[in-house]
Amino acid sequence: MTPEDSKSKIRHYLTKFFPGHELSDEDDIFSLGFVNSMFAIQLVNFVEHEFGIEIENEDMELDNFRSVRALVALVHKKKAA
Repeated sequence: MTPEDSKSKIRHYLTKFFPGHELSDEDDIFSLGFVNSMFAIQLVNFVEHEFGIEIENEDMELDNFRSVRALVALVHKKKAA
């Protein structure tokens, strides 16, 4: 899976929850107020299941989940490990 494929899947997932807002790759979904604790858990579950990776405790940094770009980087870092 290419980074563009990952980006498309992540963006598609996120836009289901933020209708009417077109996310850029750099939009900080936390600072925009789109994420609460329940959604954060859903996002981690989505990433694990969609990309077949395990998010470990050391990955649970906000910077890994702030934006589409950050999520793509996390997915590809985990896939390469």
